[in-house]
Amino acid sequence: MGKSKDKAVPEINLGIDAKDRKEIATGLSHLLADTYSLYLKTHNFHWNVTGPMFNTLHLMFETQYTELALAVDLIAERIRALGFPAPGTYSEYAKLTSIPETEGVPKAEEMLRFLVEGQEAVVRTARSLFPTVDKVNDEPTADLLTQRMQLHEKNAWMLRSMLEE
Repeated sequence: MGKSKDKAVPEINLGIDAKDRKEIATGLSHLLADTYSLYLKTHNFHWNVTGPMFNTLHLMFETQYTELALAVDLIAERIRALGFPAPGTYSEYAKLTSIPETEGVPKAEEMLRFLVEGQEAVVRTARSLFPTVDKVNDEPTADLLTQRMQLHEKNAWMLRSMLEE
């Protein structure tokens, strides 16, 4: 276990096969890209929101982008603990993310919809890793994924609540 003939897969022994570590690290790279993309979108909306809900949304977006900024570090460090480099450029994130960029400055209600979609996308990306993570008993990654999913599901609910009439 941990041995690999593939030079791209480091030989470390965490009790997880090298192929599975690589698969998990690849999935976490997608999660990192989604998280960073959502961070950037949320921060952009924080700067540019206008309208009667300005103060509420400005503060809500700040809370969310601050948490996302901390989350990218946790995800990247888990990738590193598995023995792989974490992606860290806009071009890598653009290839890996499932969250599209938003052009221009949408109205506040549209911002909320885009952020709900982004929060839900992060949840789906995190959830997609569980089959491999569960198969190899990678509890540290499972714990990270569970925490991320719980937070993003809560954020999506809060954002959706702002859209209700």
